[in-house]
Amino acid sequence: STLELGRNPQELYDPITYILNLDGKRIRPLLSLLAYGIYKPNPEDILSQAAAVEVFHNFTLMHDDIMDDAPLRRGKDAVHVKWNKNVAILSGDVMLVKAYDLLLLTEAEKLGEVIRLFNKTASEVCEGQQFDMNFESLELVFEEEYLTMIRLKTAVLLGFALQLGALLAGADKDDAQKLYDFGVNIGVGFQLKDDLLDVYADQAKFGKQVGGDIISNKKTFLLIKALELATGEDAETLNYWLNQTDFDKDEKVKAVRAIYEKLGIRALAESKINSFFEAGFEQYDAISFNNEDYFLELKQLTKDLIHREK
Repeated sequence: STLELGRNPQELYDPITYILNLDGKRIRPLLSLLAYGIYKPNPEDILSQAAAVEVFHNFTLMHDDIMDDAPLRRGKDAVHVKWNKNVAILSGDVMLVKAYDLLLLTEAEKLGEVIRLFNKTASEVCEGQQFDMNFESLELVFEEEYLTMIRLKTAVLLGFALQLGALLAGADKDDAQKLYDFGVNIGVGFQLKDDLLDVYADQAKFGKQVGGDIISNKKTFLLIKALELATGEDAETLNYWLNQTDFDKDEKVKAVRAIYEKLGIRALAESKINSFFEAGFEQYDAISFNNEDYFLELKQLTKDLIHREK
């Protein structure tokens, strides 16, 4: 793409090249290009703006990894581990600036709207991350609060990526909004699916440790529902495992999974996931389009992502 980085000091710019070259799926810029293609030929005309979304996304990952003290990112050392925390903070800051640089290549009459929507999205992503951090110290998180958090933290950026492509292609505001809503619903569905895969994935296909969320007491949709529904002995067992500091990981995963089975948590999660996916596709099918190939391709890409197993 047209991302231009300085050379010196190397410690500022090398981490940016490093994180952008890690093996990410680059779904967000692809969504922008496909959404553009639905309305106008030559999606390559907006490579810079599509890249801005990916640069911003990776900036948030760089800073999130510092906050979460995460050692790895996509299977490799996180930036704050490979360099140090201060480097990761500063490199991340430059990435955010570079995202604006890439958006500035938008034609003048659309630029104000693009920056305004980008700023709204960027603020919401930060709100979502703060809610997520707040949840770590809360005894109880309610389903609605959790859904709001994942909508802000991950889903609104998917929505923005689609809306951006549509707006740059001169699509109708109403269609651009439907594409945004489609992206947000699909994004919430993805995150809930992630929660489910973390507990029920086939280890051979899954990129992370299955049961990692259970081991770390992460307040996912599954745990939130289990805490809400468990009574008597189930509630006691669940709380016992949540409060253990020294335990056998496999034993804990097995015990908590057994409670999930008993309470029908998996089926509840699946039905919640499907309700978001269905709402998303309803919005998608209501948009008008100029290029059916791109319309169908974007739909197929989304469906492939929905049925992933890792």
